[in-house]
Amino acid sequence: MRILFDQGTPAPLRNALTPHIVETAYEKGWSNLSNGDLLNAAENNLFDLFVTTDQNLRYQQNLSGRKLAILVLPTTR
Repeated sequence: MRILFDQGTPAPLRNALTPHIVETAYEKGWSNLSNGDLLNAAENNLFDLFVTTDQNLRYQQNLSGRKLAILVLPTTR
């Protein structure tokens, strides 16, 4: 499974997700993308899961019809 971490997602969490492929928006050079553009980039690059701490994502974006799963973490801890 290919997983993309948003900016606020704690990078050490990736250690608990082996053997999955985990990349960050920063590593991909997508740090400056808005949420909508970031979700589109993740889908276009065949990520399966987007992990974020942005509690307002569902209010800011229309998430229906997305091809990837979205996990919103309740905290950065």
